[in-house]
Amino acid sequence: MSMKPLEFDRRYGELHQVISAYAGMPADDEPSELSELSEALQAYLRHTWHTRPWALAAAEQQIREYARNPPGRLRLSLGEFYPVPDIGLPESAIQGWLFVIADHLKRSIEEGEVPHPSVPRTHWEWHARFPELGQFLGGWFSQDMPYEFPDHDAAVRDYTTTADPQLVARLTGEVYELLALALEESDYALALAELGMEVDPPQPYSPSGWLAHLADGLGGFKADYGPEPATG
Repeated sequence: MSMKPLEFDRRYGELHQVISAYAGMPADDEPSELSELSEALQAYLRHTWHTRPWALAAAEQQIREYARNPPGRLRLSLGEFYPVPDIGLPESAIQGWLFVIADHLKRSIEEGEVPHPSVPRTHWEWHARFPELGQFLGGWFSQDMPYEFPDHDAAVRDYTTTADPQLVARLTGEVYELLALALEESDYALALAELGMEVDPPQPYSPSGWLAHLADGLGGFKADYGPEPATG
């Protein structure tokens, strides 16, 4: 019988977040304190320290407990344990690797090693930092967009008329946050692709220019849903 969601989150929820950060990334962490952390673990630490620092201790505890009590085939088949996805390591090496990850997390917490904020550097980090923008771009600007909408603005209008106003406000904030990174145009193009956009911005806009245009449009929508101005 599969584990219920509440029990799963208590035992493996943050473990799953850490493992997800390794999707498509090498699990090449070394045990030495002097070794550089993998890109995946750096991304997890950077994002989590600045958004959910309390989750780091839960991650360390869940990972260490899982490594101490690895599941057998029967318990995995019953859905009573979290099955670690393929991370490019042989099964015999996963337990040791998990202990290495737990040790790095423990040291980061105990020594207060807070990474400096920076531009996201992995696919997981882009989506962890800009979740609503990823939903928006992946859902409304896939390669099918030209067949579903006459133009980009029509796709944006469809989103704003169907999404909850609070989600639109969240998306607006994420677009402004992305613009505040002040990236090169090539890096903005990469960011849009990482976040799920599969079509080019409309002419004559550059990637950052279209994001600014998008922010202006979303800001106008938010104003329509704001409180009525006070009257004298």
